[in-house]
Order: sequence, then C-alpha cells, then structure tokens
Amino acid sequence: MRSSTRSAVALAALLCLPAPLVMTACGAEDASGEASANGGRANSPGSGGGAAGSGGSAGGVAAGSAGVTNAGAGGLAGAAPDGGAGAGGAASGGAPGVEPCRTRITYGSGWFRPDGHASDYDEVDGVVTWDGSCAVDGSGNASAPLSNGWAPFFHGKSCVIALDYTAGCAGVPTSCETRVSYGPAWIAGAGHANRYDDVAGVVTWNGTCSASGGQSFATLSNGWTPYFAGGNACDLSFRHTACDGLYANPVVGTDCPDPGVLRAGDTYYMVCTPGPGFPIRTSKDLVHWKREGSVFGSAPGWASENFWAPEIHAVGGGYVVYYSARARSSGTYAIGAASAPAPGGPFTDLGHPLVTEPSPGAIDAHYFRASSGKQYILWKVDGNAAGKSTPIKLQELAPDGLSLEGSPTTLITNTLGWEGPLVEGPWMIERGGEFFLFYSGNGYASSSYGVGVAKASSPLGPFTKKGAPILSSRGDWAGPGHGSILQGPSGDWVHVYHAWQAGKVGQAPGRIVLVDRLAWSGGWPEMLGAPSSRSQPMP
Repeated sequence: MRSSTRSAVALAALLCLPAPLVMTACGAEDASGEASANGGRANSPGSGGGAAGSGGSAGGVAAGSAGVTNAGAGGLAGAAPDGGAGAGGAASGGAPGVEPCRTRITYGSGWFRPDGHASDYDEVDGVVTWDGSCAVDGSGNASAPLSNGWAPFFHGKSCVIALDYTAGCAGVPTSCETRVSYGPAWIAGAGHANRYDDVAGVVTWNGTCSASGGQSFATLSNGWTPYFAGGNACDLSFRHTACDGLYANPVVGTDCPDPGVLRAGDTYYMVCTPGPGFPIRTSKDLVHWKREGSVFGSAPGWASENFWAPEIHAVGGGYVVYYSARARSSGTYAIGAASAPAPGGPFTDLGHPLVTEPSPGAIDAHYFRASSGKQYILWKVDGNAAGKSTPIKLQELAPDGLSLEGSPTTLITNTLGWEGPLVEGPWMIERGGEFFLFYSGNGYASSSYGVGVAKASSPLGPFTKKGAPILSSRGDWAGPGHGSILQGPSGDWVHVYHAWQAGKVGQAPGRIVLVDRLAWSGGWPEMLGAPSSRSQPMP
C-alpha cells in the first residue's frame, strides 16, 4: 500500500510477504512459541471467532476469500492472505506494467472475526472508503458501513479500521492521517458542524473513559479531551488512512523485562532481562519478533548472578552489549560489557566490570552518543537496596566503548513523590539541540512504577524534570517502564517498554513488551495515549 513515510521493508511486513522479506509469517509463532502478531492481534482472545448471529459480520465482511481479490501484482506480488497465490507482473486482465488499484482493509482488535477468516484484513480491488461512522446496536456492539456494502462488526463501541491503497489508486490520501468520529453522546463545541475531526498523522485513544460530574471524557494521544453526556459515555471511532495497517499491544506476550532495542539498518534487535544468556530477538517493524540466538552461551567468568537490563549498541566499528551483573569477587552489582562484529554476535566479554560502585553497586547501564561525537555510559547507583538515594550517573567512554574516560557526573536522583525510593532505567536521546533523559521511578514490582523525563542543554546537565510521569498504570496495564526510546519505521518516536497485566503484578505472564508512540508538546514528550491495548497504526 502507499505511504510516503514507509520503507519497502515495512511494506513487506504489512503485506505479510514470505521469508526472507519478513522474519515471521503472519499468524505464526516464533521459535520461542510467542505469538507473531498479524496486525498485532493474530488469533488473540477477544478478537477472533466472532460468530455470525451474535453481531459478527452478517451481511458484512465476507468470510474466507469470497469477494476478496488476492492475486498479487505490481507492489503486491506474493501477497495471498486468504488463498490464491500471489503472482508478479501485471494483474490478470490489467495492462502490463500498470499497477492496479487495490484497498487493504485492516480491522482493529475489537472486530468480530468471521469463522474461517484467518487474517485481520481483507484485500479488495478498487477504492473502498469509510466515513468513520460506528453505529451501536441494541446489544451494545457496533458496525462500520464501508462504501462497498460491507459492515464489519466490533465489540462494544470500538470501531477501528485502517485503509491502505496501492499507488494505482487515485484521489486517496498518500500520507498517514486519522479521522476521529464521535458518537451521539458527544458534546460538540460551538460551531463544530461535523461529528468528526480529520488530523494529519496518528491519533489514538487508550480506551480510558474518565468521569467529570455528570459527564465523561476521553484523553486522546494528541491532547484533545472530547466530552460526552452521561457517565462512561465515551464513544469514538478511528479511521487510519495510508498508515500501513494496525497492531495492538503486547508485541511480546511472554516475560521480557527491561527491553533494550537497537536499530541496525532495517532490522531491530531486542534483548531483555534475565541473563546470563540474554536471548536476542529481531524484527523489521517493532511488532513481529523472532528469536535469533543469544548474547552469551554461558556466564562471563567475572560475574556470578543477577544478570539484568542488557542493551546492544553500535559503538565504533562494531557493537557492544552493556549489562548488569553481580561481581563474583566483591559480591556487589557492576556493569559489564562485551563486544561483537555484528549486532547478533558472537560477543566477547571484556572479562571484568566496566563500571563499579561501592556496595550495593551499579545497575541499569545505557549507552548514549551525542551529535558532537562524544559517547557516554549512564547507570543507576543501586542505593535503594541499602535504604539510600539512587543517583543516575554519566561518564564519557573511550572510542571503543570498552573503557572509561574522565570522571562521572550525577544527572538526577529520586526527589519527586511519585518516584518513591528510586529512579532507574535511564535512556537518553538528543532532539532539537536538547537532551532528554527518560527514566523509571518507584519499584518495578508495583503498579506505582512509571516513566518520567528530564531535559538539559548538555548531556552533562543540569537536568530539569518535567514533574509528573509521562507513563503510568492505566487500563489493561500496570507498572509500565524501563524501556527504549527510538524511531520506528514510520519515522515516529516510539517507546518500547515492559508492563504487567492489570491485576497481575508479580504474576504470570510477567512483564511483557508494549510499543506506544511519543508525542511532543511545548518542548516535552508526552504519552497521553499509552499504555494502550487498542489497535493503532504500525510504529
């Protein structure tokens, strides 16, 4: 489909083309048995098996491949979602070399999936549109009337659809935009004639409906707060056009705390707690992940246990993984490092700690390279283990990233009420000449855990904290934090982080991986639409 912000690799992932273009097949499982999300929600509970007769697609979306054209041509060669092998070249009956117009309709996670319909999308000849209206029936479910006569049904008031078009389509958007449509209880502003708003880029909602007197309101990712008459009356639908499909959290549904993510070329590499192996996952789109070996086959000799929070980074002409572990000789926590010629290894450990602190020690290493060319390592002093404060420090690294230069600088410590006994999990980015330090506060095994941010004009500080956390427990998720900030294939800034399922802090399946966008307002990052479990455009 067409979008000016996507790479060919991201397009392949959207179309679920066969290997080697995509690391995992749509709806398949990777080597660890983790669900590879087809649109982020393949065969997941609550989105599949919508039965006709209970509100699912009767007279609406055709089940299986009936009425759906799947023979690929031009930019869609090889795509065959519901039977029918894709074929390169011109489409049957079409002019050679002319790409036909086709629409991919991707349904959000609340969709009643017809029996036998394995995919979360349909692919149709010609242009299909939707005005964004979402009509709720007597059962409380809703249908979205499409221009071709289909009416896909959704659980509750949760119509979310993405429409993507091939380059052969005329008169359609070519860059990502969102239509937010409001239900009948919406309290329209003065002079607002339409019951919708069209916005450039991605706008999302995490599904939380807040009370305000006799009214209720929803906080959207762009800061809007539409109000509705009555309690729990929030009623919004989202049409995402030319945004390249949908996904829904989680993107890794098994225990994977402290996800450290690197982008190398067109591939993302993720490593998580615990070690010492530190399994490596790869992805082309930050949504579909596949296991690809491990950092270590056995524990480095200097370390004994407590292998935590690894991150792989491009350093010099190679790659370095920084990680936390308990030093065998001292019994205190320390920062280790291992180098490799490629992000997937093989890694050779330094053989001794890179960063040490007096007992209880140092954990949560992060590497940062400024536009000036200087590179630094950040870490947390684990003072909370001894009832003390937890400064986050920074020190310059040598060019190979395997030794320290100069002296450490303290950037922040836990000073705000929401941070509780600690700050940890630092991640720094540079944007517009400013340096943003993202960090987590409070105990990880608590729903009070969250993410804050501070900024400065130099990586050495002084840093000013924004104040309240930009990410905290909400909706389906508890204790979100300790992640990575980077740009996704779309070019948008995203946060890859862990969270517990609400009500299951400290329980299985553990801390699982979510991906949500950052927005920027008044010179600060925001995550008003997160943590989210609703479908949203691919990152």
